[in-house]
Amino acid sequence: MRLSRYFLPVLKENPSEAQIVSHRLMLRAGMIKQAAAGIYSWLPLGFKVLRKLENIIHEEQARAGHIAIQMPIMQSADLWRESGRYDDYGQEMLRMKDRHDRDMLFTPTAEELVTDIFRGHVSSYKDLPLTLYQIQWKFRDEIRPRFGVMRGREFYMKDGYNFDLTKEDSLHAYNRHLVTYLRTYERMGLQAIPMRADSGPIGGDNTHEFLVLADTGESEVFYDSAVTDLTFGDRQIDYDSREQCQAILEEFTSKYARTDETHDEALFNQVPEERRRVARGIEVGQIFYFGTKYSEAMGATVQGPDGKPVPVHMGSHGIGVSRLIGAIIEASHDDKGIIWPEGVTPFHCGIVNLKQGDDEADAACNKIYGALTALGLDPLYDDRKERAGGKFATMDLIGLPWRITVGPRGLKNGVVELTCRRTGESEEMSPEAAVTKIAEIYERIA
Repeated sequence: MRLSRYFLPVLKENPSEAQIVSHRLMLRAGMIKQAAAGIYSWLPLGFKVLRKLENIIHEEQARAGHIAIQMPIMQSADLWRESGRYDDYGQEMLRMKDRHDRDMLFTPTAEELVTDIFRGHVSSYKDLPLTLYQIQWKFRDEIRPRFGVMRGREFYMKDGYNFDLTKEDSLHAYNRHLVTYLRTYERMGLQAIPMRADSGPIGGDNTHEFLVLADTGESEVFYDSAVTDLTFGDRQIDYDSREQCQAILEEFTSKYARTDETHDEALFNQVPEERRRVARGIEVGQIFYFGTKYSEAMGATVQGPDGKPVPVHMGSHGIGVSRLIGAIIEASHDDKGIIWPEGVTPFHCGIVNLKQGDDEADAACNKIYGALTALGLDPLYDDRKERAGGKFATMDLIGLPWRITVGPRGLKNGVVELTCRRTGESEEMSPEAAVTKIAEIYERIA
């Protein structure tokens, strides 16, 4: 993409309505535009990052054997009355009537709908286990939407649902999801700590939230600092192995880490004093096991091995895809702008032409651009006739991890400048070497 042809409405000044860094930088970088309180249009740069996150989630869900579906945004209230949640959910649920005076609602979550799909098509234990998931827009009518996409009313979410014959099978699905989420967040450049949490209106006794530590987090968290030393890395997991998945759950949840709703001061005091931490965290996902809560209420049964009907055991698992973008920015920025991790960056690198219109500089930039795209990479070429300072400021603001700077002076010596956004360090090298290095960086994280 050439910047002269791209829609990137950056702002020079900080928007007065933005209270936290991620909201401010998303508006300034032209990623979003507010349409109503807590509701945003996603502009090209923001939409591109949203799709990057979505693709990572799909890849990790497929790796674990989970199956993607797409459910409607609007639901019938009848299903929620059947489960008993229609009146219990509260004012966050947006309720409405259609032209036939039927009660409808805008999906805040989809346990009832997916249970209805299951009970209509699955009747035997031989068809289990089964995990279905979707990535879909949701709506919760927050009383006080704020902080941009961090606490919006409309949000993009991955929600998955497992169906199993026994509690033991369903707890394995719980563990399996914890593993997939650890992999997912690390690929996005985040450390998301699983913390014992409260189940809220979803219900159930087993639940962990995944939180990213940040000063602007909405939750107070208490944890053993040893949990921040844990990484999943590139280890290979057999998702059918209960032992492997259980071992990873124990590895990542045995140290004390809880949100304020489930904090236990006596247990916390057993952590060595030098490792006790109290901080703020941003919730970016949650997993639940709730047993037969919905299957019993809605008649989702299968014929067991003995021929008798058995209510299935269920769990649900969510990732806040749109709020993840805010969390990444909160965790990765400086006073110049965003710093995207390589795994989620909207463009793999930026190309800055210091003298647009100079034949040699234009030719060199076009050659670099062509070489990168031929390798399957996606560069953003700033080919505008702007001052160099303005071009650098734009690149720093939108946060591309790498920048190749091309100018007549360097080209006389056969070199361009490759700059790392995170460290600010620059290195002169030939255009061919710069292309090779960028390709090697992204090959390592593929």
